[in-house]
Amino acid sequence: MFKKVFVFLFLVVFAAALAGCATSGAVKQKDMEVQGLKNQISVLESQIQSKDQEISGLQDALNKANEQPKVEPVTEVKEKAGSEVRPHHLSNKEVQLALRNAGFDPGKIDGHMGKQTRDALRAFQKAHNLTANGKANKKTQALLSGYLTQKTK
Repeated sequence: MFKKVFVFLFLVVFAAALAGCATSGAVKQKDMEVQGLKNQISVLESQIQSKDQEISGLQDALNKANEQPKVEPVTEVKEKAGSEVRPHHLSNKEVQLALRNAGFDPGKIDGHMGKQTRDALRAFQKAHNLTANGKANKKTQALLSGYLTQKTK
């Protein structure tokens, strides 16, 4: 009888121990799942932070690109020491150089009056309250000649 009780108790204790192991195994598995989810959250948060920085950089670049160059209009052609400056016809290359010096990007300085040069010329004319037609007429050339000797902005 004592053996039967002892075996019975042993089986009960053994079954409880097995149940406890199964429970602790399930708890460990849940802990591992929770830790995995926390790791995923950390990765996603760092990706969000990276994207926020990228967006901020793009917004700064966009703001810079949208800023118009601040150019004060030149109202008269300055005189050189001891002689009068006579406006002369500027070559296309001189127009491009003057536009670049004035802060308007004409593209490649190649002497050709292409689309980008005409667009820069229109922007220059608009900034100086001239007729913005993209053509280097006498008034435009007179203003541009003041930028030929200036250093590039």
